[in-house]
Amino acid sequence: MTFYQELQLSSAGSKNLIRSTTDKKEKRRHILIYNFKVYLVVAFCVVFVTLFSKTLGNDNSIVGVVVLLAVLVLRQADFGIKTSHGLLSIAGIFGILIVGPRLTNMVNPVAAFGINIVCILLLMILGCHNVIMSNHSTYVLSYLLLQGYDVSGHAYVIRIIGLLVGMGICMAVFYKDQRNRRYRRTFADLFREFDLHSTRSRWYVRLTLLVSTALLIMSLLNLPRAMWAGIACMSVCVPFSQDIKNRAKLRAPFNIVGSLIFLVMYTLLPEWMYPYIGIIGGIGVGYSAGYAWQTVFNTFGALSIATNLFGLGAAVALRIGMNVFGAVYTVVFDKIVSGIAAVSNRQKMLEV
Repeated sequence: MTFYQELQLSSAGSKNLIRSTTDKKEKRRHILIYNFKVYLVVAFCVVFVTLFSKTLGNDNSIVGVVVLLAVLVLRQADFGIKTSHGLLSIAGIFGILIVGPRLTNMVNPVAAFGINIVCILLLMILGCHNVIMSNHSTYVLSYLLLQGYDVSGHAYVIRIIGLLVGMGICMAVFYKDQRNRRYRRTFADLFREFDLHSTRSRWYVRLTLLVSTALLIMSLLNLPRAMWAGIACMSVCVPFSQDIKNRAKLRAPFNIVGSLIFLVMYTLLPEWMYPYIGIIGGIGVGYSAGYAWQTVFNTFGALSIATNLFGLGAAVALRIGMNVFGAVYTVVFDKIVSGIAAVSNRQKMLEV
């Protein structure tokens, strides 16, 4: 395996390669490449987001995060349709990201609930046809982040420009890396194949309603950082019920672990190191092959920002509360939906 090929491996892939290598010299080489890759990715992410922040302003630094997430995904994943038609999907996704989050912050919670249903379902249809790739975790996450870090006025105009530039970057990266893939399916097939009798389409609807109702509940309770509950629900709501239970068992406890580690770090570290806690979290995510420890380290960046807004204690309590709610609510919601589906199936069998 070449140096470049090793750089393309996931964290789990690199760790498996290191474990399976018996030659000590080769093992050291793989370890060095793995460490280099982690810090290279973190450095690239920091530089990329910083450039967007400097250009668009700190209020719009989240645009850099959104575009970065999309670029990293589109290098590896296609939409299961012709590459030229995939460009239409990218345009549709960014159109939703430009309009949807802003609209939800301009209306009351009930109206926002309706907008969320439409936007999230469209994001699922446009970007998540290949369930295995888990693309929803990028596009829906981006939607929720833009919603949570909302801007208005001139800053929103700048946000639109930034997202349009980001869309152009994503299209260029996607076409370069995916142009040789051959598909007969078209953009219209993404909508034609939406069928509530299919497991995939039912998952689209379940996740859409789950995340939208979670956001509605948080908004009606007038709690800040409602997006955290939505992100937790989205993360736990995978296509199959047993996997949902397994994720929920990890999401809540390891968010608590991550929040407590952050609390200790924030208390013990000197103040000048606070801005670097998020970077430490990014490095930790790079070394994490499993969902549990990725969950731990993902808390660092979120809490670094929230602590400046709400104070340390309130931010930690809010983070834990939102994620525990999201994990529990997803399991309960899935049981209710599965129960309704089971009753409906029994009635159909009796009618037959």
